[in-house]
Amino acid sequence: MYLSIISTLFSYVCILLAVAFFILLERKGLSYMQIRKGPNKVGFMGLPQPLADAAKLLTKEIAKPSMANYSPYFIAPIFSLILALLLWQLYPSLYSCSYFKWGILFFLCVSGMNVYGTLLAGWASNSKYALLGSLRAIAQTISYEVSMALVLLFPLFLVGSFSFIEVKESQSLVWIAFLMIPVSFLWFVTCIAETNRAPFDFAEGESELVSGFNIEYGSAGFALIFLAEYANILVMSLFSSLLFFGGSSMMFFESDFGFMLKVLFFAFVFIWVRGSYPRFRYDLLMSLTWKGFLPAALSFLLLIAMVSACVYYSGL
Repeated sequence: MYLSIISTLFSYVCILLAVAFFILLERKGLSYMQIRKGPNKVGFMGLPQPLADAAKLLTKEIAKPSMANYSPYFIAPIFSLILALLLWQLYPSLYSCSYFKWGILFFLCVSGMNVYGTLLAGWASNSKYALLGSLRAIAQTISYEVSMALVLLFPLFLVGSFSFIEVKESQSLVWIAFLMIPVSFLWFVTCIAETNRAPFDFAEGESELVSGFNIEYGSAGFALIFLAEYANILVMSLFSSLLFFGGSSMMFFESDFGFMLKVLFFAFVFIWVRGSYPRFRYDLLMSLTWKGFLPAALSFLLLIAMVSACVYYSGL
């Protein structure tokens, strides 16, 4: 029991460190995409910059807006970070202390609750900008949850299991992405919208809402919100590589190190997309999921169901 608790705490510390240096990677990556240097003054090549940012944010005075609802205002960042860290319990390692037979259902339940952290932060701040940003995020997240759940059914149909480990091990011959290229593209775009990242970052539209749902947060609250956001980016990169590029079908990708290289690649694609595309219009974003992704996912599901039925009855 004590060993599992220590192992879990150690894992969470490692995740938070990974998130901190992923933020540095994003800042350096975006800076070179924009032909500038980025953070390079703190220490050697700016590498200790995340530690300096954390020290600054956690030692600043915690702001208390006079009109805010204090309890949900302080609970919201902690709640968001807890949900983001809970998803990392699904990491498919043979050395895990816990084995989730119904891991995909757990993922859907926890990711569906993510919207409440944003809702609490926007509503409790008692600010019009924060409330508008949180309402946008709620509509966006719930809409793309539908497409994400439907796209998740495709690997489940092929594998016949709700366990992430079994989904990973079933791709020993060929990756699912090669069998379903359009579906894997739908999944990745949905992940970008689900994590409120550019070009779908309407919860934090700086040009329209100053800073969106987190405008009233500073110091530790601001740090926790962004740790949760970037932890979600890394975990969605993990699930993208796991569901569609899992297994050991390609040379050095047989090890955990190769698997993490794939995760890092998908995380970098999040940064690449942010540096490449401008923000969508909000009505186009909602039309994309309800008029584009949802009919496409339903059509693919119907096609797979018909093929499966034909194969089954031909075998009889």
